[in-house]
Amino acid sequence: MTKRGIKDRVAIMGVGCTKFGENWEMNPEDMLIEAVYEAYEDAGIKDQQEEIDQAWVGVQYYFTGLAGCTLSDAIKLYGKPITRVENFCASGTDSFRNACYAVASGVCEIALATGVEKLLDEGSSGLPGFREFGHPTLPLPSAPAMFSMAATRCMHEWGWTKEDLALVAVKNHRHGKHHPKAHFRKEIDLDSVMSAPMIADPLGRFDCCAVSDGSAAAIITTPEIAQSYNHANDYVLVKSNALSVDTMAPWYKPSYSFTSFPSTRNAAKLAYHEADIKDPREEISFAEVHDCFTITELINVQDLGFSEFGKAPEDLRAGRFNIEGEQPIGPSGSLKCFGHPIGATGVRQIYEATKQLQGRADGLQVKDPKLGLTHNLGGAYTVASVTILGKNDK
Repeated sequence: MTKRGIKDRVAIMGVGCTKFGENWEMNPEDMLIEAVYEAYEDAGIKDQQEEIDQAWVGVQYYFTGLAGCTLSDAIKLYGKPITRVENFCASGTDSFRNACYAVASGVCEIALATGVEKLLDEGSSGLPGFREFGHPTLPLPSAPAMFSMAATRCMHEWGWTKEDLALVAVKNHRHGKHHPKAHFRKEIDLDSVMSAPMIADPLGRFDCCAVSDGSAAAIITTPEIAQSYNHANDYVLVKSNALSVDTMAPWYKPSYSFTSFPSTRNAAKLAYHEADIKDPREEISFAEVHDCFTITELINVQDLGFSEFGKAPEDLRAGRFNIEGEQPIGPSGSLKCFGHPIGATGVRQIYEATKQLQGRADGLQVKDPKLGLTHNLGGAYTVASVTILGKNDK
């Protein structure tokens, strides 16, 4: 594999994020304004028209916004290259990826990466669009049904139980109750998860993340320029950003195992290679892992190399992934507590990882982190994005 990439050539100089949840009083423009201007204040941006060279906005659904004007009209940044990015649940991270590559290439000096989604106004009981989008003839199951296939297969192959899944929800809600911007800020006990109404067997209500509204933003530049702004001494370095795309219809692929997601494995391989990570279980301090469903987190921590295949529940039960454990997973409370406004989630994870590495987490703080990882998995396990961020020790 040829060694190319953006390692240490890009820095995060500021981040911002709205509260995620039932933002009935806010439209997409309101949320973008709040997230972007918080990032401006964090970074020390005084004049966006002069300082911001290019921008991207991650949006999944057309009713949230179309084209770059979704962002330009909200923050009144005109006459600049601004692009809407859509890549399922990795839309926000792909926005960040484009901004990083623009800075690393030398095309621009300061770039703005944002994500936003306004879902609750649609009144859907789940993610909208499953009847309108997808293959013209091959049926598309609901999101819970997609991941229930993975859950039942892992139970069959490895003997995992519904309680193993439930413990993911218990852990993440224990973390998320401390985060002021989370949708759900309440612990839940094991009995509540186990006895909740079934959504798609074996996934119950508390095994599924919520539909939420939200927006997040990150400002990207070079390490040299970052030294002239607010976080001159603690800007965060981008070690790698990788994206991998697989099939949209794995249930029609006879060889698909449903115990592992190839897109995550491939994205992780690319990201680790670029960042010179040899042993992710030992080298990654913490991770914001995509847990749209409890089963998703368990499979993802294996595909990311944090647990041996089939052993994730053992690590979870041993406390490894708790905030006080050897490798905290979802210290913010993750999607289980924030919900999943599709275009915003990836940038929010960047926001969380950045603040953790700077020692200023909004909620629970990981002890002395050196490297943080963020991970998105979108579609029918179709697209995965893995980003590795590092503390600036200079």
